[in-house]
Order: sequence, then structure tokens, then C-alpha cells
Amino acid sequence: MQQTRFMLCVVVIFVVQVVLAWRGNQAQNVGIDVPSGKLRSLSFAPYHEGFSPIDKIFPLREHIASDLALLADKTYIVRTYSVRGGMQPTPELARKHGLEMLMGGWLGDGADENHKEIAELIKTANANPDVVKRVIVGNEVLLRKDMDVDTLIDHIRKVKKAVKQPVTYADVWSSYLQYPQLFAEVDFITIHILPYWEDKPVAIDQAAEHVETIVRRVQDKARSLGYDKPILIGESGWPGRGRQRGEAVPGVVNQARFIRSLVQVANRHGFDYNIVEAFNQPWKSHHEGVVGAHWGLFDSQRQAVFPLLGPVQENPDWRRHAMLAAGFWFGLVAMGYSAVKNLALTRLLLWLVLANLFAVGLVETAVSMWHGSYNDGQRLYSATIIAANATMAGLLLHRVFMILSGRTESGNALSLFSASMRAELMKLPFDWSTPLVSVRTALLNWRTSQLGWALRLGYLLFGGLAVIKTWRLAIDGRYLSFPSHEFLVPALGIAGLWLALGLAYRREPWRNGSIARMTDTDSICPHERWLAGLLILGAPAVIVGETWSFLSAYDFKQAHPDIAQGWKIALGYALGNQQLLAWLVCVVILALPFCLPRFADTRSQSS
Repeated sequence: MQQTRFMLCVVVIFVVQVVLAWRGNQAQNVGIDVPSGKLRSLSFAPYHEGFSPIDKIFPLREHIASDLALLADKTYIVRTYSVRGGMQPTPELARKHGLEMLMGGWLGDGADENHKEIAELIKTANANPDVVKRVIVGNEVLLRKDMDVDTLIDHIRKVKKAVKQPVTYADVWSSYLQYPQLFAEVDFITIHILPYWEDKPVAIDQAAEHVETIVRRVQDKARSLGYDKPILIGESGWPGRGRQRGEAVPGVVNQARFIRSLVQVANRHGFDYNIVEAFNQPWKSHHEGVVGAHWGLFDSQRQAVFPLLGPVQENPDWRRHAMLAAGFWFGLVAMGYSAVKNLALTRLLLWLVLANLFAVGLVETAVSMWHGSYNDGQRLYSATIIAANATMAGLLLHRVFMILSGRTESGNALSLFSASMRAELMKLPFDWSTPLVSVRTALLNWRTSQLGWALRLGYLLFGGLAVIKTWRLAIDGRYLSFPSHEFLVPALGIAGLWLALGLAYRREPWRNGSIARMTDTDSICPHERWLAGLLILGAPAVIVGETWSFLSAYDFKQAHPDIAQGWKIALGYALGNQQLLAWLVCVVILALPFCLPRFADTRSQSS
């Protein structure tokens, strides 16, 4: 009877897990297919993983060749940003694959380097007129404040005199409004419109309409000054992964939806456009975090992120991830079967569901962190956090079992697995004099009180890490992702411990929220209250920091000169950020157990 009940619970939970994963990853209609499956133009920076302009590790010729071969079926034009730093073979290879170029020269704050770049830009454009159809002098150099507008205009004029192709300058749309003298200098106007990065972030449903509005606004400004020139949307796109800004939510489905809607708007109104970008750029995470590295049509391994034709899935690998989580869960269930099968039904379900949530959370943490790791240091950090979450999952499952089964601290720390796991360990053909057996023996003799302190130490370490991340978000969080996935297991564990204590000791459930009660250890120390205080104070600080990031932005201040009105709108962006709110919930969950005292014990066990 117990075995049948146990298996039925496992089957039901497994089915629910798979159904939820399936529902969350259904292929979605993201709009009308891109005609012929080819975009007008794509930003092209052939930096593979491990290559970076910051570190001066530049693209190889073979990388440029293979990347252009891949793009030949996806676009008609590639936009480049520099003519040096390994990019010299690009015109020749673009010609080979039937691609045209919108060729750019990179300008920065170094005068000597700028002169070299301009000279090479002129030389390359004149040598390849059949491939290089238009020329861009500088990219967002005014936005970065690397150069004053008069110096930029001198460079533009120099290039215009030396080449036959139309010449432009590319920057965010507001720069053309801020420096209207640029309208007179360029042959065509090149503006970047990135709804996600706007000082007033735009939701995906209004993003394409926003692009159209901005084009009209710039066009009207130019015409009012007497310049009726073509406009190129030099950069527009949407991130496939990363932190939310206001109502602008990154995601693969949203990325595909934006590109298709932009193409429709451009075709309907005759706009020229360039999508940023062809490939994900791991090196951009150095300045822009996870979100900066995920704007590509292809990932860093040159696999398509989403199709330009047909429906799109948020996570095409959801089946594999679901099965990995299920496999991990089945392993936990198998190890704990002999012990937990005797629990009452409600308690059994709590333990099984918690184990399932831990398994799903661990896979989610591993996938999210690994996709956001771009160098050995980041991968080491990710592996450490994943291992720490796995360790916490094991400690928490054992502690929950001890609570649900009514065991006291005199029990063995591995009593959850003692009936099955210990017997299996004894059967293994080990040389019992090896150090491995010493570890095994130590584990089997580890007391529950020691396990409780290990669990409490784990929460202190995760709490300290949460303090650091929370205050970094509060002080300068523009490019920082909200790290909720790193704390999934600890946060779920606190909820699980509270529910388990509620089932075991039903009188006065508010007494069960203390970390001392949850781990069956001593009362809270003063330094732990300081930790909790920093976490609690960090929650409103994050809201204030997020609000201020909007209030202090140039375009936001221009749109809302009234401070009171601006505060209200900016605060709305912050409080409408679901990722931010999820992190604050996580912070509060981690902090509360260290705020509450350990009340007098009321261990009257309920049946």
C-alpha cells in the first residue's frame, strides 16, 4: 500500500512538472514571416568566444569567411564598425558570398588612432566600390563623449571629399536632435533606435510603433531645417536574454517578435533598416552585462537563436532540461525512498514536491548561469554557485525530512538515506582502508546538530552574497542582471522549512520563521541581525536606485522636466519590473529568518 501510494505521488508530480514545462515553451506566433527569410541588413562583428576588441584579440580571416557564408542566406548587406583590427579581409570575402557592405570606421578618443582609421576607411572604400555601397564615419562617438561635434564634422568632411559613396554618421536618434548641425554634413541620416535601451523603456507590444514614431520625429526635425535626406535605422533590435528595464523584457520570443514587426513597419513605410546584430557578442558582457551579449540572430556558437520563418519557442531545449531535472529528482527520490515512504500523505507530498522544485531550480540555475558565463573566471563562479545550490538542496531535504518525521538532533545526519543508501554503500567493493571510506564513515556518523549548523552557515554565506549583489544593484545596476536564479534553492528551502514546521508543530506557526528554529540551532547572533538589516534596507535601496537611473537620463529629463511627474513615472518603471520584484521577494525571504527570534519551544507533535 505504501509503495503504491508513493509511486502514485511520484507519477502525478512528474506529469505536472512536464505539463508546466510544455505549457511554458509552446511555439508562439510572432508575426508575419520575414520575406524570403532574409533581412535587409545585419550588424556584423565576427568576434568568436575568446576574441575581444577590448583585449585586442581580433577576428581571424577564417572566422570572417565562415560567418559571412552563414549570413549569405540571412541578409543582403552587412554593417561593419571598423576597417582595422582583423577586419581587412571583409570586403573580399563579402564579394565572394554576394554581400554588400555598409562599412564603418571606428572613432574613439585617440587622435592618432582616429587618423589611421580614417585613412584606412578611405583606402578600403575606394578599393572596393562594388561591395562598399555606403560609408559610416564613427559610431556613437558623441554619445560616449569621446569627441566633440566639430572634430567629428571635420572627419566626416574629409571622408566625403575622398570617396564616391554616400557618407553618414551613426548615433542614437537623440544625438541628431542634440546636434542638429549634423543634418547638413551627412549624405543620409543614420539613427539608432533601440526600444529596450531608451531612457523611457518601451514594451515589446509598442516597440515597432515607437521606431516609426522616432523616424518621423527625426525626419520632421531635418525637414524643418531644410534637409530632406534619406534616413537609415542604423541599429535596431531586441535582447534575447538579460535584465528587464521597465516594461522592456528580454527574451527569445520577444526578440523574434520585434524583428518581424520592425520589418513589417519598414516595408510598409519604405524605411531602410539594419538589425543589430548577426551574432551574440560575449565580449560585450564586459561593459553591458549578460544583456549586452545577447542581441544576435545566432549565438556565439553560430547556432540560430530563432528562425525568421514560422513559430518561435522561448527555449527549444526545454525537453532536455525537463528530463535532466526529472532525472535528478528521480535520483533523490530513489535515495530517500526507504525513509520517506512511511511519512503521512501530506508530509510525503511536501517532501517530494520540494525535491522536485530543487531539481528544476538547479537545472534552471545551471542553464541560466552557464549561458551567462563568457570566460574562465565567470565559469568558475557559476560552477561554485551551482555546487553550493546542490549542497544546500541536500542539506535542506534532510532537514525537512527530520522535521516531518519527528526526529530529534540525536539522530544520524544521514538518517534520510540510512535505510537504503547506507546498505548500498556497504556493498560497494571498496578497500576499507582508503581515505574514501574515512569520508564515508565520517558522513554516516555526522550528527544532525552538525548538519543544522552546516545549513545555517550555508544561509549565512548566501545571505552575505545577496547583500553584495543587492547593494551593487542599488548603487549602479544598469547592466547587472537580477540574480534570483542563483538563490532559487535557498529561497525555496526557507519556504519548505516553514511549511514542514507548520505541519509538525501546528500551534503558533509564526514561531517557526526563525533560522534557529528552522535549523535546530542556537539563538540568532548580533552579526546575523546586521546581515538581515543590510538585506532589508537593500530592498528599498534597489527601488530607489532603479528609479534614479531613469530620472537622471538625458532623454527622460527632456521628456519630463517636472520632477514630481518624473518621479512618479520612473517609480512606475521600477515597480513594474517583474525581475526586480522577484529579486526583492527573494531578498526578504532570505532576510526574515535572521530577523525573528527563536521563541520558546512548542514541540507538541500533531498527528
